[in-house]
Amino acid sequence: MSPARVLVVDDSLTMRALIRHALNGDPGIEVVGEASDPFEARKKMKSLDPDVVTLDVEMPNMNGIEFLQKIMTLRPTPVIMVSNLTAPGAAVTLEALEIGAFDCIAKPGPSSNTFEILPDLIKEAKRAKAGLVKRRTAAVEHAGNGAANSVLARSQSGPDLIGIGSSTGGVEALMQVLAEFPADCPPTLIVQHLPAAFTASFAARLDRICPAHVSEAKDGEAIRQGHVYLAPGGSRHMMLRKGTQLTIALVADEPVCGHRPSVDVLFASIAKNFKDRSTGVILTGMGRDGAQGLLQMRKGGSRTLAQDEETSLVYGMPRVAHEIGAAQKRLPLSRVAREIFV
Repeated sequence: MSPARVLVVDDSLTMRALIRHALNGDPGIEVVGEASDPFEARKKMKSLDPDVVTLDVEMPNMNGIEFLQKIMTLRPTPVIMVSNLTAPGAAVTLEALEIGAFDCIAKPGPSSNTFEILPDLIKEAKRAKAGLVKRRTAAVEHAGNGAANSVLARSQSGPDLIGIGSSTGGVEALMQVLAEFPADCPPTLIVQHLPAAFTASFAARLDRICPAHVSEAKDGEAIRQGHVYLAPGGSRHMMLRKGTQLTIALVADEPVCGHRPSVDVLFASIAKNFKDRSTGVILTGMGRDGAQGLLQMRKGGSRTLAQDEETSLVYGMPRVAHEIGAAQKRLPLSRVAREIFV
């Protein structure tokens, strides 16, 4: 595969140099240009046609969020946001993920080098580019058909518990799926791969659009109907603990599939405690986290669903789940919520 062609957009000359340095040693990546503001970046996107764009949030002449909206509307291209994980920055970066940014990473602090993961993100983003226009067109069509605006009724034959796993592209996908959940939905546990600074604000955003109550999960919390629990990012896995009642356990075990929290860990605990009374769902995401756990759920009698390739921003996690026989059905994003409550 030819190298991924990258345009670096940041108003800081030092930051552009740091990003270029992080990428230049990888033979699978070529930095084809740099821009100090969105106006310069727009011209270079037209002339260079990059595979991937790295984009700062706060820049002169036009906010990075405004520019991202224009990119996704006029010239869909994988964009990796590079921002500071400050309190206001986290909210802005989360907004970027909602608009359709491929992913986000933090600018490195004094004792960290978060750019280590950037080369892998760039190459995965390039692989996603071929279907990006088609997927975003499909997403617009699905949003326009009114399905996402209708709240579903809970079925008497539906699951007693729901588990959902997602990663790259999952912020947008979860917002669409949860907007259709009924207020009295079964307890729903979600692992979305996000940095620790994002999950509380993301849970608050989901709570505003979802008829059910959405919150960041707490250790020892009893699961209840009408509640959706989002795993905190960063340092602990989320699973179920069985006692006099089922509660959430946040456990600082080793990462699984490179992630903590891991979708596999959540799904395995659901398979152990709920068997045929649950539904597992894997949405868009990079890698393979969740596939083995979903397979355990299916073998235990649970219903298992995966997002299809056409509507996934990254068809990694759902693809693996399908290939190993973990997913009973593959569905476009617009049909996922309805299928859960059949």
